[in-house]
Amino acid sequence: MSVAGLKKQFHKASQLLKEKINGVEGTKLDEEFLNMERKTDITHKLILDLVPKTIGYLQPNPAYRAKLNMLSTVSKIRGQVKSVGYPQTEGILGDCMLCYGNELGAESGFGFALLEMGEALKQVAQAKDCMDVRVKRTFIDPLQSLQHKELKEIAYHLRKLEGRRLDFDYKKRRKGKIADSEIKKAFEKFEESKDLAERSMFNLLERDVQRMQHLSGLLEAVMDYHRQSQQILENLRSSLQSRITDASNQPKREFASKSVVSTVCYTDIYGFSTCSSGVILSHLITLNRNYDSGPPLDQPCCQALYSFQPENQGELGFKEGDIIILTSQIDENWCEGMIRGEAGLFPMNYVKVLIPLPQ
Repeated sequence: MSVAGLKKQFHKASQLLKEKINGVEGTKLDEEFLNMERKTDITHKLILDLVPKTIGYLQPNPAYRAKLNMLSTVSKIRGQVKSVGYPQTEGILGDCMLCYGNELGAESGFGFALLEMGEALKQVAQAKDCMDVRVKRTFIDPLQSLQHKELKEIAYHLRKLEGRRLDFDYKKRRKGKIADSEIKKAFEKFEESKDLAERSMFNLLERDVQRMQHLSGLLEAVMDYHRQSQQILENLRSSLQSRITDASNQPKREFASKSVVSTVCYTDIYGFSTCSSGVILSHLITLNRNYDSGPPLDQPCCQALYSFQPENQGELGFKEGDIIILTSQIDENWCEGMIRGEAGLFPMNYVKVLIPLPQ
């Protein structure tokens, strides 16, 4: 800084101290100017407060916001264009429903309803993402541009004006010691700065219509989001109600109790060890009863694998699990046997031979 510049800074500091400490009055600006300055200051504070609160309205979770800002900064450093979107709560809930709906399966009424609602919530989340982008473009970006350009320029003009006022007041107070030409020059610079600052504030405050349009953009974006959400949820409600009605009209299924032994190992009356998975306990009891009343062990016999109902005269009927005494084999498909005092023919593919006939 030159000597003249240092001297001027000293004059300004001297004048400021006298005004603050000694109560010396400086040149007063007109009320209209002061009123514009007050409104400009309010506008600046408004933007500083409104922009972060609007972002908080769109993205309520501060932890996620901080994470997104960090990822965005890292992407810019790396030169990456792809940005990470904010995880909307509707999307998170929708993902949860889709996950468990898929696990239950679409054949389950509740599972299918979860899938439908999950998809609907994902659509709501997409609509909210669109609202975020639209609000940023039509409301947040213009306000931030106003803050970084016009308001910054006005702040510069006001600082310049204050500096020139202090310089003018200092020289005016030392009239007689300072040449009139210097005082006049200082006054002209003061007037010039006042005019620039006043013009800038006037232009800012006269664009109220533009600011109202920005507010309207915010309102339209929010309303469109709620309209889309309502339509999506109305369709979901209609579909879900239809499914509830259809499910309610379906005949109720009766519970059939099944007693199942997961793994049963036993030794039958012939000394064979058998392990069976999924054996019905009642079936085992029936077999044991049949064994108890079965034939002697020294006779050829077989065990019924299935129940057989005789259709022709001379055929022998039996139930699954019965022990049948073998008397003769007619051919490779038919045998003759006896059970409970009755004799007759029966098919070989219905039985399992336990003790074969002698060759």
